[in-house]
Amino acid sequence: MNKNLLDQSKADAFADRMLNLLNEGALALMSSIGHRTRLFDVMGELPPSTSRQIAEAAGLNERYVREWLGAMVTGRIVEYDADKQTYRLPPEHAAFLTRAATPDNIAVFAQYIPLLGTVEDPIVECFRNGGGVPYSAFGRFQRIMAEDSGQTVVAALTDAILPLVPGLIADLEAGIEVLDVGCGSARALNLMARFFPNSRFTGYDISEEAIGTGKQLAEQQQLSNLRLEVRDVTALDATEHYKLITAFDAIHDQPQPDRVLEEIARALHPGGTFLMQDIAASSHVHKNIDHPIGPLLYTLSCMSCMTVSLAAGGAGLGAMWGEEKAREMLQNAGFTKVEVKKLPHDFQNAFYIIQKN
Repeated sequence: MNKNLLDQSKADAFADRMLNLLNEGALALMSSIGHRTRLFDVMGELPPSTSRQIAEAAGLNERYVREWLGAMVTGRIVEYDADKQTYRLPPEHAAFLTRAATPDNIAVFAQYIPLLGTVEDPIVECFRNGGGVPYSAFGRFQRIMAEDSGQTVVAALTDAILPLVPGLIADLEAGIEVLDVGCGSARALNLMARFFPNSRFTGYDISEEAIGTGKQLAEQQQLSNLRLEVRDVTALDATEHYKLITAFDAIHDQPQPDRVLEEIARALHPGGTFLMQDIAASSHVHKNIDHPIGPLLYTLSCMSCMTVSLAAGGAGLGAMWGEEKAREMLQNAGFTKVEVKKLPHDFQNAFYIIQKN
């Protein structure tokens, strides 16, 4: 490389950006810790306090809390009074970092950064040799996904998402058969089963851990209209049975998404609705350049969604399969009526309203 050919101002600006990237990456890791230890929640309720007072309120080790606070102060997330040696989480920051801020708690998403770091070595091997990394390698993945879903899908489900389908609330109140494909820990199903006792809900997921968590929640709420089962969703074993089938952020992870969509089309009752939530993006990278979290979504796709599918010998669609590919696959599965809707507050998700004739 001939440095004399460089645009020095452009090079300097990029160097500054890379330094900022290192700092922001470090803050993502520390924000995950702040969420998991509830430090953000504690500080959101405290007046300006010393590191010892914060540690005692959180039930944590003061030395670790003090070092964490150093990252938060230099990262301009926490304010520090040097004379009084007190720390303060401004309410404007707490509005995006605490559990009380749900669904706007960005610290929940910060947990993905350290999680993905745990599979960096096997992902590098996949770059060299192909293949994929299975779900079992991801440790806390199901718990983080459940928390993520809890504040994105579940928090908006009854007030914003289900009303996107005309007449659906009335049908659920009257009583219909509902299936959730790839239900995870079934937070959405548990909520619907509680809200609509006249309807009957079924959830399938391949994760025994997730289904076990969902069953525990259903038992705690004494729900008799909810059935959860560990199952490969390429074999739903139903024909024209369900009036509503949902799939929340699940189709692109499937090893055989085409077969899953065909099974959904077969299991759906004529006149029924398939409600599919997925990432709001294009199938073409140049159309995602201005996406507000494009780099994060492609990273999640590469290091989670895509590789998990490839590990099972699957298609490896990835989270960024995009609307164009989704429409193509839905049409191939036999769906001809597809409408895509978005919620005003949600730039991350698209909601596909798919009707069966």
